[in-house]
Amino acid sequence: MAIYAIGDVQGCHDELVALLERLDFDPSRDQAWLVGDLVNRGPKSLETLRTLRSLGEATVCVLGNHDLHLLAVAAGVTRTKHRDTFADVLGAPDRDELLDWLRRRPLLHHGEGFYLIHAGLPPQWSVAQAAALAREAEAVLQGDSPGEFLWHMYGDEPDRWDEGLGDWERLRFITNCLTRLRYCTLDGRVDFRQKGRPGTQPAGLVPWFAVPDRRSAGARIVFGHWSTLGYHVRDGVCCLDTGCLWGGELTALRLDGERRERIAVPNRQGRYQTPARA
Repeated sequence: MAIYAIGDVQGCHDELVALLERLDFDPSRDQAWLVGDLVNRGPKSLETLRTLRSLGEATVCVLGNHDLHLLAVAAGVTRTKHRDTFADVLGAPDRDELLDWLRRRPLLHHGEGFYLIHAGLPPQWSVAQAAALAREAEAVLQGDSPGEFLWHMYGDEPDRWDEGLGDWERLRFITNCLTRLRYCTLDGRVDFRQKGRPGTQPAGLVPWFAVPDRRSAGARIVFGHWSTLGYHVRDGVCCLDTGCLWGGELTALRLDGERRERIAVPNRQGRYQTPARA
């Protein structure tokens, strides 16, 4: 059995199929772990969801911010944005089945010695704490009233973890970190605005994984979300968002075995959208 982690697909279905073929992926034998943002901005969100759902237990998909945005639009709690490209999902005859499958994906997956998330962890969290907090948010999203969760998840506050946060503030902070985080201050205040590569951020901000003495240090964490960072493997963290959407590559990393092997396929049609309008 081979286990492959795969970066942000974002509706780049042709590249996903090409990558699985390149991996000689066999769902009866192998597993694909996707770092989230399965949909949106690329041209084929519907085909992407159908393909991944069809693979059954051979896939593990954590939720990204674009996946949650699709769920929120479908639930009627927010409107589409001018660059959204998931109308194909919203109008599909199997829409309800696909959206129900999507909202039941986890925010964090732990297995084989790795932690799979979409974005980041604030420095106050250990990986065990992060896993427990992710389950709190998942329980509400997967419960009987997901619309209420989706309504309350929008916003950049609070920007610092506090065990005493109120219910919706707590769930918003958990969701924001796991699906949107890139930068933090050295004292653990999170920032959700900066999207550029390290070195372009304002003074006082560092990548979440570079905060000294973060409690998740030493854990092996695989994430995406950060196309301007690109492929990054250092100190136990691995970013797999290599910007397929922007004309880059769709990347897989083999996680099992002694050697970490990177396999990638290029974007097949050039940029689907431009980073300046992301």
